[in-house]
Amino acid sequence: MVVTGGSGFVGRSVVRALTGRGTPVTIVDLQEPPESLRGELVRYVPGDLLDPAVREAAVAEGTEAIVHLAAITSVLRSVDRPAETYRTNVEVTQELLELARLRGVGRFVLASTNAVVGDIGRGTITEDLPLRPLTPYGSTKAACEMLLSGCAGSYGIATAALRFTNIYGPGMGHKDSFIPRLMRAALAGEGVEVYGDGAQSRDFVHVEDVVQGILAACDKEWTGTAIIGSGRSLSVLQLIEAVRAATGAPLPVTHVPAKNGEMPAVIVDVSKAGRELGYTPAVELTEGLRTVWEDFRAASTGTP
Repeated sequence: MVVTGGSGFVGRSVVRALTGRGTPVTIVDLQEPPESLRGELVRYVPGDLLDPAVREAAVAEGTEAIVHLAAITSVLRSVDRPAETYRTNVEVTQELLELARLRGVGRFVLASTNAVVGDIGRGTITEDLPLRPLTPYGSTKAACEMLLSGCAGSYGIATAALRFTNIYGPGMGHKDSFIPRLMRAALAGEGVEVYGDGAQSRDFVHVEDVVQGILAACDKEWTGTAIIGSGRSLSVLQLIEAVRAATGAPLPVTHVPAKNGEMPAVIVDVSKAGRELGYTPAVELTEGLRTVWEDFRAASTGTP
């Protein structure tokens, strides 16, 4: 099985889960995988997937499935560099699908996003909403979803587009999203800034639950689009309260002016994933945040 972006935050967890059940994995990534992922079941192909030679080396004859996690995922970067985002996200996905077609790869799982439907206010996001992305990032993922659908219809490849919500878990210490920032503030005994009143809500899903969804889509050779999240949205202030419970840190809050264009809510329905994939989010938020806190503390002390 090929895992693109297998050295990344989500990719490492996917690779561990696959090798843990005896599945050989090819990691293709610009970044070398950590020592903990190296072994007889793991093959590493270094390089950029825009390079045809890298793709050819990664998707060898006999590959059974591709889990495509590698992408430009920064919304701001996509706005600044739309052409680069298109090449990296859309062109690479098309070329990997073409290799899947030529080499008889039967399963393809794409990491997608709920940004494909744009901003629906405080409504509930479901898979049957029309595609109305508002950013180059969201539009590239919408295009990729259409490419998967075409390949499934024309060539019989099982193609799954999994729309992840905000993923958190151990191994995200390098990220600059809100949960890592809260963890750094807790370690430093500092406070945090909150935009506006802090009532804006998001769905946070633990990386273990994301892996569960990916493996289910692969195992079932499933075709379709499914939202993978916790199914429970929390406000920013509720998240801070959960981080306080997980870390024991006071995390004082300073309110600053709201950012223009910020979505008021991300509320998702994960029932389709439950019905069709058997997906059941299992990691409770505070317990999940404790796994992140332990990881941050270990990194701060140099504990392996």
